[in-house]
Formats: sequence, C-alpha cells, structure tokens
Amino acid sequence: MVKTEKEVQKQVIETFKSMGYAYLGDLTKSDNENINKKSLKAWLVKNQKINDKRWQRIEHEIHNALENDLYEANQKFYELLIYGVKTKISQNEPTQTSWLIDWKDVSKNEFSVAEEVSVKGSNTKRPDMVLYVNGIALGVLELKNSSVSVESAIRQNLDNQKKEFIRDFFKTIQLVMAGNESQGLRYGVIETKEKYYLSWKEWGVQKNLFETIECFLKKERFLEFIHDFLIFDKGQKKCARFHQYFAVKKTQEFIHKKEGGIIWHTQGSGKSLTMVWLAKWLRKNIKQARILIVTDRRELDAQIQGVFEGIGEAIYRADSKKDLLSVLFENKEFLVGSLVHKFDDNDLEDLKKQPVLKEWIVLVDECHRTQSGKLHNAMKSLLPNAIFIAFSGTPLLKQDKKTSQEVFGDYIHCYKFNEAVSDKVVLDLNYEARSVDQYVSSPKKLDEYFELKTQNLNDTAKTELKKKWANLQKVFSTKNRLEHIVQDIVLDMAKLPRLSNGKGNAMLVAESVYNACRYFELFLETELKDKVAVITSYEPNIADLKDCGSNESEESYKYRTYCKMLQNFFNEQDEKKAVTTNL
Repeated sequence: MVKTEKEVQKQVIETFKSMGYAYLGDLTKSDNENINKKSLKAWLVKNQKINDKRWQRIEHEIHNALENDLYEANQKFYELLIYGVKTKISQNEPTQTSWLIDWKDVSKNEFSVAEEVSVKGSNTKRPDMVLYVNGIALGVLELKNSSVSVESAIRQNLDNQKKEFIRDFFKTIQLVMAGNESQGLRYGVIETKEKYYLSWKEWGVQKNLFETIECFLKKERFLEFIHDFLIFDKGQKKCARFHQYFAVKKTQEFIHKKEGGIIWHTQGSGKSLTMVWLAKWLRKNIKQARILIVTDRRELDAQIQGVFEGIGEAIYRADSKKDLLSVLFENKEFLVGSLVHKFDDNDLEDLKKQPVLKEWIVLVDECHRTQSGKLHNAMKSLLPNAIFIAFSGTPLLKQDKKTSQEVFGDYIHCYKFNEAVSDKVVLDLNYEARSVDQYVSSPKKLDEYFELKTQNLNDTAKTELKKKWANLQKVFSTKNRLEHIVQDIVLDMAKLPRLSNGKGNAMLVAESVYNACRYFELFLETELKDKVAVITSYEPNIADLKDCGSNESEESYKYRTYCKMLQNFFNEQDEKKAVTTNL
C-alpha cells in the first residue's frame, strides 16, 4: 500500500530525530523567517560570550548581506558562514570575528528540523521541511508520496524561489532538496534547474529515501558539504556530485599520508571542478599549501584558469621556463599553472643539483599523456618532495594503466563511463561499424541517393540530371577515403528523418585539426556548404607559419581554412577583415 505524503513526512521526521536533530514541530500557524534571531543570539551568547552591543553589530552585518537579491545575498551570507562575522564595537577595539557555526566542533552546534514551515511573501508558501543550524535555515526538503514524481517536488522548490512567492526565504538556504520513496533523494542549491538536481550514491547504501537522508544529512557531513563543496561560479551556485565528494575525501587521506595517486573520472564528469574543491580544501586545511597545476596543452591551461577565476580564485600562469622556476622557488603563489613543456629536459642534471625542496602539491591533468619521457623526469627532479595527484578520464590500454600507476601511484578514486551514463552525467555512445569506401562507392547506394534527391523533380529534369550523375559516379569511384566519408554523411543527411527535416545535427570527430580542416573544405563542395563549421580549440600562431615553397605546410593549411571559415561566417570577402573581426 502506498504511503500518503503525510506518512512519508512523519517517517522522515523520525529519521532526523534519530540522527540527533531537535524537532521544532509543525509551524503551519506561525510566521517564520530564515533566521530565528532569538535562537541564534542565545547560541552566540552561550558559545562565544557576546554581549548585546556585539549582537547588534552582528545583526547589522547579516541584514546588509541579506538585503541583496537572491544570488548575491546567498553568496554574501555564505561568506559570513564560512569566514565569520567581523565586527568592532568601538574605533579603538580590534576587529573581532564571531562564528555563526562552529565548523571545528560539530557537537557544539544546535541542529533542528521543522515541518510545514509557513513563510509569508508575496504569496504565503509552506515548505514541507526546513533544516536549521543554530536557528539559521540551511536546508529545505520537499516531499511527495511514491505515486507522485520527485520532479514535481523539485518544481515546487523552484516555484517557491520565484519573486511572487518566498524568494527571500532562500537567501540563507545552502541545500535545496526533494524526495519520495520510489526515487529517493535529489539535491541542488538555489536556482538549480530541474534537470541538474543530483542523486546521492554511497557504497553499501540502498537507493532509499530514509537511508540516503541518514548518510547525506548526518550532522558532520551536512556541515562539511556546506563548508567544502559549494561554490559560486560567475552567477551560478554549484554543488559537488557524489563522485566528486568521495574523490576529494579520498585524496585528503592520501595527502595526509604524503602520498600521490590517480583520480580516474570519465570525460565530462567534472574533473576541473573536482580540482577546484580539492584546492579549496587545501587552502583551508593545509598550512602554507602551494598547488601547481600541470597540463600538456595551452587550451587546457586556459580552460582550467577560467574555471578557477570563475570562483574568484586567482591562478598564476607561468609564461616561461624562467618564470616557472622563479615562482616555484619563491613559494609565494598559492595556485600556479604551467605546461609540462616548461620543464626542460635539457637541464635535467642541473635540476637534480638544485631542486625545489618545498612540498608543492602537483595536480597533473590528462596524466596518461605526460606520464613518461624526459619532461616528466625533469618535473620529478625539480620537485622531489612534491605530492603528485594525477587526473585522467581517457580509456587506457592495460599497459598504459600499468605505466600510470608506476609513475603516479595507486588509484585514489574511479568513476567509470558506464556509471556516468547511468547517472545521466554523460550520454551513451552507440557505435555503428560500416565500410565507408564500399558503402558510398557502390552503384546501388549512389542510385539510392539520386532517387532521394530527385523525388520531387519531373521526368525532364530527372533526365537532364542523370547525365551529370553518370559523370559524378565516375568521380566518386576515384575519391579518397575522406571524400567517401563526406559523401556518406551527405547521404545520411538526405536519408535519415531526424537529419533531413532540419531538426537534428551531426557531429564528425576527426583525428586531428588538420584532417578536420580537410573535411571542412570537402563539405564546402556539397549542398551542406552553408551548414558546416569546424569546432576546435585551435588558435592561430603566426610564428608557426613557415614558407615551404610550393608544398603547403599543415600549419599554413589550417590557418588558410581558419580564415576561410571566418570569411564564410562573417560574409566577408576580405580575409584580413574577417580575421580582425574575430579578434
């Protein structure tokens, strides 16, 4: 028999009570705010011995933080939670920090839960359940019975955050959750879109609403998650997925033991953000921590810099070998980014004689590409006391896995492709093997394509086109493999409903930027010429262009194709103007 929503709610309340949360009751008939000032003041008086004047200053700082709109208010209040409220009662008094939460000793905080919490706004709303710490509302939980989807509860949370309802109440809220018995618990933060709500998974824990609550919202983890696994990223608040959380937690153990290792998380599962949360923890918990992030490509270096700068964390990018050595020896910068190529293998012996003895923590992105060779040896020689944490998400052959472990150590945490597909973090791939050369050059397939393209023509037009078609068949039979592939795609675009009706897109993954450019030029000779573009991280470097006489170099060819694509995009005949517009 399906439990009613009230029955589910009652069982959830009992779960929280068993976890040590005080039950504040059903607050339907009272007018509630996101901070119970009486409770917060009493806790501060008891634990930090504040007086009335200090409380007035604290109250004023909280008010200033919360008078902004939702995102900015939530961010400013989060800073008060994490860094404390700084106040001065008089001009001569030194600044004093008052902590709204005791992050060091969880047992000193007062955890409580209330149900049916009436909140007045433009229209009164009543969240099913609110979690409080020291009188501050930090979590909201909407519940449904198993016959109503958890998505319905998520949409209720999103509605409550609208201006016409109780948007202001969410200014202190750090976790926004929804759940039912059949689908379990979902979590997000303020303004998280429905499709981005996350599931919590843990080894040995069933996908059960009550067990998940016991694991995810136990006092220690609730506060730890708020403290270490939330970020504000360029106007969007984000929280960690379960695999990111456990990867960082496991890495902490390795770092405490001064050991390195490998984090293998499949592509698209958020490795850059895992680095961010690890760096945040290092800054707060490891005295004089210094982090070096090593990549093997300029675009990766720039991408990681963008991720860190998005959360307000400055990263120093070494622009030369000399600059890198200087910043490593000075030991002033918290975060440094560098390409592995700046570790010059020609100076290997010199590096061994004068290494950097400070204990840097080195995060190596795409480690399978930098795990061997002289550059890696030079990096290890320069930083003999460093802890190396390697990241990868690329499927490896057995020998490559063995090499990675020999170089960087054991696997710290793994999150595999099939897990990410199951969690809907990435999309599955369907592989269709086909012999492109035979498929496109066969007369049967070419006739099929001809019929598709001429089905709306009259007999006279068809006859005229057939004369050209005979010549085209002869040309196709002599084309190389890339051209056969292009013709195969042209056929699919005409034949498959999702593509031919203009509602679908196709992606062709080339093995190199050079080949991508070759494909681009071939597509320009087909009817898809106005519907094709190259997506690449390629940035032209004029210094790489060399005069090779009559034989065009790969770099020159890529640059020429790059210019041609810009001309097409901007509808500009002049090449220089098109390039200048893009810059």
